[in-house]
Amino acid sequence: MAKHTKPNVKPLGDRVLLQRLSEDTEEVKGGIIIPDTAKEKPQEATVIALGTGKVDKDGKSVAWDVKLGDTVLIGKYAGTEVKLNDEIYILLREEEILAVIR
Repeated sequence: MAKHTKPNVKPLGDRVLLQRLSEDTEEVKGGIIIPDTAKEKPQEATVIALGTGKVDKDGKSVAWDVKLGDTVLIGKYAGTEVKLNDEIYILLREEEILAVIR
């Protein structure tokens, strides 16, 4: 089992670095194995790193709606996939996060 290490990355502005939660179950329908490339991407992700934050028009920092370790819902095609330390992460703006799972 490979050990996952947190990437040494600091997103800029109101950007958030996420890691999609993996789908552990492999669906087999009628003896047909669905390849990983054909499966839908999970919409749940974990917050790995936060940027410096958003600043309003008066120059004041706006509080984050998410925090490190939160599990969030994102759109299927939200953000930009980046590969760091042989792991795939998603980099997106906080406004692209749909919800926080409590």
